[in-house]
Amino acid sequence: MTTFVLLHGGGMGGWTWKYVRELLEAKGHTVYTPTFTGFGEREHLISRDVDNATNVADVVNVLKYEDLRDVVLVAHSYAGTVAPGVVAAAGDRIRRVIYLDAIVPLSGERIAALMGYAKEEEMAGLDAMLAAGEGPIGSGVHEMQRAAAKEHPHIMAPERQEWLLANLSDQPMRVTACAIPVGAETIGKPVDYITAQHTVMTAMHDRARALGWPLHAHPGDHALLVGDPEGTVDLILAITGEK
Repeated sequence: MTTFVLLHGGGMGGWTWKYVRELLEAKGHTVYTPTFTGFGEREHLISRDVDNATNVADVVNVLKYEDLRDVVLVAHSYAGTVAPGVVAAAGDRIRRVIYLDAIVPLSGERIAALMGYAKEEEMAGLDAMLAAGEGPIGSGVHEMQRAAAKEHPHIMAPERQEWLLANLSDQPMRVTACAIPVGAETIGKPVDYITAQHTVMTAMHDRARALGWPLHAHPGDHALLVGDPEGTVDLILAITGEK
C-alpha cells in the first residue's frame, strides 16, 4: 500500500480532502492531509510573515516527524507552488508527485502575477510592504471563491457545495505576493498532471505539458476532489499503479 500526502488549495485546509482520504484509506492506503500555516483550522496563525517557504516547511516537517518515506505527494491548486520546495528539501522521502489541477510556477514567479491577477511590479511592491510589517494580512480568497460559485456553481451536489463554501477560510496575502523560491522546473521526480475540464488553470495545463509531464483529463471542475472524489481517486491510483 502507498503513503499519500495530500496538499490542499488556496482558502482551504486538510479538511478539503475528507472524501478522497476516506476512499484511499478504505483501500488500505495511508493518508496524511496537513494544513498550511494560516489556512483552515490554522487560520489563527495567519500573519504577514507567512510565505511560501513557511508552507514548504509545514510539509517537510510532517515528512520528518512522521518519518514518512516513499511518499506520493498530491498537490491541488495553490499547493502546486509548495510541492517543488518540498521535493527540493525532502526529495529522498518522495517517490513521485501528482499535480491535481494545480498552479505550475517557475522559480522566482509570484502567484498573483503568473495567474494574471496583478502585475509583477505591483506584487513585488506589496511583498516588500508586507515584509516591512504593513499592508493586508489576508487575501480575501475565500470570499472571492464564494462569489465565483454564485456565478458558476461547482459541478457537485448542492449540499456538497454548501459544505465546501462554508468551510473556506482566508489565506496569508504574502503567499500570493512573494517570489516562489523553488519552481516546478526543478522537480527531479516523476510528475503527472490531472487536468480539470472546467477550470481557470488552463494555462497551467500548458505549462505542465511544456515540462513534459503526462496529462490525465477529468471532466469536472477545479474542485473535482470534492465534487467527484471517486473519479479523483481512480485517476490517482491509475497513475501510481495501485488499486
